Amino acid sequence: MIRKCLFPPPVTARGSCRHQGDAKEVMPILNKPLIEYGVEEALAAGMHYIAIVTGRGKRALEDHFDISYELEHQISGNGQGKVSRGHPPPHQRVHLLLHAPDRDEGPGPRHSHRRDPDRPEPFGVVLADDLCVGDRDPVLAQMAQIYRKYRCSVVAIEQVPHEEVDKYGIIAGAPLEEGIFVVSDMVEKPSPDEAPSNLAIIGRYILTPDIFDILRRTPPGKNGELQITDALKTQAAEGMVLAYRFKGRRFDCGGVDGFVEATNYFYQRYKATAE
Repeated sequence: MIRKCLFPPPVTARGSCRHQGDAKEVMPILNKPLIEYGVEEALAAGMHYIAIVTGRGKRALEDHFDISYELEHQISGNGQGKVSRGHPPPHQRVHLLLHAPDRDEGPGPRHSHRRDPDRPEPFGVVLADDLCVGDRDPVLAQMAQIYRKYRCSVVAIEQVPHEEVDKYGIIAGAPLEEGIFVVSDMVEKPSPDEAPSNLAIIGRYILTPDIFDILRRTPPGKNGELQITDALKTQAAEGMVLAYRFKGRRFDCGGVDGFVEATNYFYQRYKATAE
Protein backbone atom coordinates (compact mmCIF):
# COMPACT_ATOMS: atom_id res chain seq x y z
CA MET A 1 0.00 0.00 0.00
CA ILE A 2 1.24 3.49 -0.86
CA ARG A 3 0.60 5.76 2.12
CA LYS A 4 2.68 8.86 1.43
CA CYS A 5 2.52 11.68 -1.08
CA LEU A 6 4.90 14.58 -1.69
CA PHE A 7 3.93 17.94 -3.16
CA PRO A 8 7.03 19.77 -4.44
CA PRO A 9 6.65 23.42 -5.44
CA PRO A 10 6.35 24.23 -9.15
CA VAL A 11 9.68 24.08 -11.00
CA THR A 12 8.68 26.08 -14.06
CA ALA A 13 5.84 28.34 -15.02
CA ARG A 14 4.88 27.69 -18.63
CA GLY A 15 3.30 31.02 -19.33
CA SER A 16 3.00 31.75 -15.64
CA CYS A 17 -0.02 33.02 -13.81
CA ARG A 18 1.92 33.20 -10.55
CA HIS A 19 1.57 36.14 -8.20
CA GLN A 20 4.94 37.29 -6.91
CA GLY A 21 5.42 36.45 -3.27
CA ASP A 22 2.66 33.86 -3.18
CA ALA A 23 2.20 30.27 -4.28
CA LYS A 24 0.21 29.52 -7.40
CA GLU A 25 -1.05 26.36 -5.70
CA VAL A 26 -3.44 28.45 -3.58
CA MET A 27 -5.02 30.17 -6.56
CA PRO A 28 -8.63 28.93 -6.75
CA ILE A 29 -10.11 26.87 -9.52
CA LEU A 30 -13.78 27.67 -9.02
CA ASN A 31 -14.33 27.14 -5.29
CA LYS A 32 -11.06 25.68 -3.97
CA PRO A 33 -7.33 26.12 -4.54
CA LEU A 34 -5.21 23.96 -6.81
CA ILE A 35 -3.41 22.33 -3.90
CA GLU A 36 -6.67 20.99 -2.49
CA TYR A 37 -7.53 19.20 -5.74
CA GLY A 38 -4.13 17.51 -5.52
CA VAL A 39 -4.52 16.52 -1.88
CA GLU A 40 -7.96 15.07 -2.58
CA GLU A 41 -6.49 13.07 -5.48
CA ALA A 42 -3.83 11.67 -3.14
CA LEU A 43 -6.47 10.78 -0.56
CA ALA A 44 -8.50 8.94 -3.21
CA ALA A 45 -5.39 6.85 -3.94
CA GLY A 46 -5.06 5.90 -0.26
CA MET A 47 -2.23 8.33 0.55
CA HIS A 48 -2.86 9.96 3.92
CA TYR A 49 0.65 11.13 4.84
CA ILE A 50 1.14 14.36 2.90
CA ALA A 51 4.35 16.45 2.72
CA ILE A 52 4.06 19.84 1.03
CA VAL A 53 7.33 21.57 0.16
CA THR A 54 6.93 25.33 0.11
CA GLY A 55 9.11 28.41 0.17
CA ARG A 56 10.13 30.41 3.22
CA GLY A 57 7.86 33.33 3.97
CA LYS A 58 4.97 31.89 1.97
CA ARG A 59 2.24 31.32 4.53
CA ALA A 60 -0.70 30.88 2.19
CA LEU A 61 -0.41 27.08 1.99
CA GLU A 62 -0.01 26.70 5.74
CA ASP A 63 -2.90 29.06 6.43
CA HIS A 64 -5.17 27.22 4.00
CA PHE A 65 -4.72 23.86 5.70
CA ASP A 66 -4.85 25.30 9.20
CA ILE A 67 -8.09 25.14 11.17
CA SER A 68 -9.89 28.46 11.59
CA TYR A 69 -11.86 27.82 14.74
CA GLU A 70 -13.28 31.34 14.77
CA LEU A 71 -14.61 31.09 11.21
CA GLU A 72 -16.03 27.59 11.68
CA HIS A 73 -17.80 28.71 14.86
CA GLN A 74 -19.14 31.80 13.09
CA ILE A 75 -20.70 29.92 10.16
CA SER A 76 -21.92 26.93 12.15
CA GLY A 77 -25.16 28.59 13.19
CA ASN A 78 -25.92 31.06 10.43
CA GLY A 79 -27.15 28.80 7.64
CA GLN A 80 -23.80 28.59 5.86
CA GLY A 81 -22.78 25.42 7.65
CA LYS A 82 -23.91 23.38 4.65
CA VAL A 83 -20.72 24.35 2.83
CA SER A 84 -18.76 22.18 5.25
CA ARG A 85 -21.06 19.16 5.27
CA GLY A 86 -20.13 15.83 3.73
CA HIS A 87 -16.52 14.73 3.84
CA PRO A 88 -14.32 16.55 6.32
CA PRO A 89 -11.90 19.01 4.71
CA PRO A 90 -8.45 17.65 3.79
CA HIS A 91 -6.71 19.07 6.86
CA GLN A 92 -8.94 16.84 9.03
CA ARG A 93 -8.23 13.67 7.01
CA VAL A 94 -4.46 13.69 6.49
CA HIS A 95 -1.19 13.72 8.39
CA LEU A 96 0.16 16.95 6.93
CA LEU A 97 3.72 18.26 6.97
CA LEU A 98 4.81 21.55 5.42
CA HIS A 99 8.53 22.01 4.81
CA ALA A 100 10.55 24.98 3.56
CA PRO A 101 14.00 23.96 2.24
CA ASP A 102 17.04 26.12 2.89
CA ARG A 103 17.89 26.53 -0.80
CA ASP A 104 16.66 25.71 -4.28
CA GLU A 105 18.77 23.27 -6.25
CA GLY A 106 16.14 21.89 -8.60
CA PRO A 107 13.37 19.32 -8.29
CA GLY A 108 15.62 16.43 -7.29
CA PRO A 109 16.49 17.64 -3.77
CA ARG A 110 12.85 18.38 -3.13
CA HIS A 111 12.30 14.65 -3.31
CA SER A 112 15.51 13.48 -1.67
CA HIS A 113 15.27 15.40 1.61
CA ARG A 114 11.96 13.75 2.44
CA ARG A 115 13.39 10.28 2.93
CA ASP A 116 12.20 8.37 5.99
CA PRO A 117 15.09 5.98 6.67
CA ASP A 118 13.09 3.94 9.17
CA ARG A 119 10.28 3.10 6.76
CA PRO A 120 11.51 3.00 3.16
CA GLU A 121 8.40 2.62 1.04
CA PRO A 122 6.98 3.84 -2.26
CA PHE A 123 5.34 7.24 -2.35
CA GLY A 124 3.37 9.46 -4.70
CA VAL A 125 4.47 12.83 -6.06
CA VAL A 126 2.02 15.48 -7.25
CA LEU A 127 2.89 18.75 -8.95
CA ALA A 128 -0.20 20.71 -8.00
CA ASP A 129 -0.16 23.10 -10.95
CA ASP A 130 -0.89 20.08 -13.17
CA LEU A 131 -4.58 19.62 -12.39
CA CYS A 132 -5.69 16.14 -13.47
CA VAL A 133 -9.19 14.73 -13.84
CA GLY A 134 -9.52 10.96 -14.23
CA ASP A 135 -12.14 9.40 -16.49
CA ARG A 136 -13.38 7.13 -13.70
CA ASP A 137 -10.64 6.74 -11.12
CA PRO A 138 -8.39 9.69 -10.19
CA VAL A 139 -5.07 9.63 -12.03
CA LEU A 140 -2.94 8.84 -8.96
CA ALA A 141 -5.28 5.96 -8.08
CA GLN A 142 -4.88 4.59 -11.62
CA MET A 143 -1.11 4.71 -11.18
CA ALA A 144 -1.29 3.02 -7.78
CA GLN A 145 -3.03 0.06 -9.43
CA ILE A 146 -0.14 -0.23 -11.90
CA TYR A 147 2.40 -0.04 -9.09
CA ARG A 148 0.66 -2.84 -7.21
CA LYS A 149 0.89 -5.02 -10.31
CA TYR A 150 4.52 -4.32 -11.32
CA ARG A 151 6.15 -2.97 -8.10
CA CYS A 152 8.29 -0.32 -9.79
CA SER A 153 8.28 3.45 -10.30
CA VAL A 154 5.51 4.80 -12.52
CA VAL A 155 5.35 8.18 -14.28
CA ALA A 156 2.25 9.65 -15.89
CA ILE A 157 2.57 10.69 -19.54
CA GLU A 158 0.46 12.25 -22.25
CA GLN A 159 0.96 13.05 -25.91
CA VAL A 160 1.85 16.69 -26.55
CA PRO A 161 2.29 18.58 -29.82
CA HIS A 162 5.74 17.87 -31.23
CA GLU A 163 6.63 21.56 -31.21
CA GLU A 164 6.06 21.68 -27.43
CA VAL A 165 8.34 18.81 -26.36
CA ASP A 166 10.96 21.31 -25.16
CA LYS A 167 8.69 22.16 -22.23
CA TYR A 168 8.67 18.63 -20.76
CA GLY A 169 10.62 15.55 -19.88
CA ILE A 170 10.12 13.17 -22.81
CA ILE A 171 10.30 9.38 -22.68
CA ALA A 172 11.20 6.61 -25.10
CA GLY A 173 9.92 3.13 -24.39
CA ALA A 174 8.49 -0.16 -25.55
CA PRO A 175 4.81 -1.02 -25.06
CA LEU A 176 4.14 -3.42 -22.20
CA GLU A 177 0.36 -3.41 -22.35
CA GLU A 178 -2.23 -0.93 -23.54
CA GLY A 179 -1.22 2.55 -22.38
CA ILE A 180 1.85 1.33 -20.45
CA PHE A 181 5.45 1.60 -21.67
CA VAL A 182 8.72 0.24 -20.29
CA VAL A 183 10.96 3.30 -20.25
CA SER A 184 14.28 3.00 -22.08
CA ASP A 185 15.25 6.67 -22.12
CA MET A 186 14.22 10.06 -20.74
CA VAL A 187 15.31 13.45 -21.99
CA GLU A 188 14.64 16.67 -20.08
CA LYS A 189 13.21 19.40 -22.33
CA PRO A 190 14.74 18.29 -25.63
CA SER A 191 14.47 20.27 -28.83
CA PRO A 192 11.92 18.86 -31.30
CA ASP A 193 14.81 17.48 -33.38
CA GLU A 194 16.29 15.62 -30.39
CA ALA A 195 13.08 14.32 -28.78
CA PRO A 196 12.73 10.51 -28.81
CA SER A 197 8.91 10.82 -28.90
CA ASN A 198 6.15 13.24 -28.03
CA LEU A 199 5.18 11.36 -24.85
CA ALA A 200 5.64 13.91 -22.10
CA ILE A 201 5.97 13.31 -18.37
CA ILE A 202 3.40 15.31 -16.41
CA GLY A 203 3.20 16.06 -12.71
CA ARG A 204 2.23 12.65 -11.33
CA TYR A 205 4.74 10.03 -10.15
CA ILE A 206 4.86 6.97 -7.97
CA LEU A 207 8.47 6.39 -6.90
CA THR A 208 10.14 3.47 -5.18
CA PRO A 209 12.45 4.33 -2.25
CA ASP A 210 15.68 3.43 -4.08
CA ILE A 211 15.22 6.70 -6.00
CA PHE A 212 16.81 8.48 -3.01
CA ASP A 213 20.10 6.61 -3.34
CA ILE A 214 20.08 7.31 -7.08
CA LEU A 215 19.45 11.01 -6.50
CA ARG A 216 22.46 11.23 -4.22
CA ARG A 217 24.75 9.98 -6.97
CA THR A 218 23.10 11.87 -9.82
CA PRO A 219 25.09 14.88 -11.07
CA PRO A 220 23.35 18.17 -11.90
CA GLY A 221 21.71 18.13 -15.31
CA LYS A 222 20.17 20.76 -17.53
CA ASN A 223 20.59 24.34 -16.24
CA GLY A 224 22.83 23.02 -13.44
CA GLU A 225 19.86 21.57 -11.56
CA LEU A 226 19.43 18.08 -10.18
CA GLN A 227 16.59 16.66 -12.27
CA ILE A 228 14.29 13.86 -11.18
CA THR A 229 14.20 12.88 -14.85
CA ASP A 230 17.92 12.06 -14.75
CA ALA A 231 17.47 9.91 -11.64
CA LEU A 232 14.54 8.09 -13.21
CA LYS A 233 16.61 7.42 -16.32
CA THR A 234 19.21 5.72 -14.12
CA GLN A 235 16.50 3.80 -12.30
CA ALA A 236 15.11 2.61 -15.64
CA ALA A 237 18.56 1.41 -16.73
CA GLU A 238 19.21 -0.44 -13.45
CA GLY A 239 15.72 -1.86 -12.99
CA MET A 240 12.38 -0.84 -14.46
CA VAL A 241 10.35 2.36 -14.74
CA LEU A 242 6.94 2.40 -16.36
CA ALA A 243 5.26 5.28 -18.18
CA TYR A 244 1.48 5.34 -18.12
CA ARG A 245 -0.83 7.18 -20.51
CA PHE A 246 -3.47 7.97 -17.95
CA LYS A 247 -7.18 7.92 -18.66
CA GLY A 248 -8.39 11.44 -18.14
CA ARG A 249 -7.48 15.02 -18.74
CA ARG A 250 -4.76 17.40 -17.57
CA PHE A 251 -4.89 21.16 -17.23
CA ASP A 252 -1.60 23.06 -17.13
CA CYS A 253 -2.58 25.61 -14.50
CA GLY A 254 0.94 27.04 -14.44
CA GLY A 255 -0.10 29.08 -17.48
CA VAL A 256 -2.98 31.48 -18.01
CA ASP A 257 -4.61 29.47 -20.80
CA GLY A 258 -4.66 26.24 -18.80
CA PHE A 259 -5.85 28.02 -15.67
CA VAL A 260 -8.82 29.58 -17.50
CA GLU A 261 -9.56 26.30 -19.30
CA ALA A 262 -9.66 24.43 -15.97
CA THR A 263 -11.91 27.07 -14.39
CA ASN A 264 -14.36 26.84 -17.29
CA TYR A 265 -14.32 23.03 -17.18
CA PHE A 266 -15.11 22.84 -13.47
CA TYR A 267 -17.73 25.56 -13.81
CA GLN A 268 -19.53 23.52 -16.45
CA ARG A 269 -19.35 20.47 -14.16
CA TYR A 270 -20.73 22.56 -11.30
CA LYS A 271 -23.62 23.81 -13.42
CA ALA A 272 -24.44 20.29 -14.59
CA THR A 273 -24.67 18.97 -11.03
CA ALA A 274 -26.61 22.02 -9.79
CA GLU A 275 -29.38 21.67 -12.37
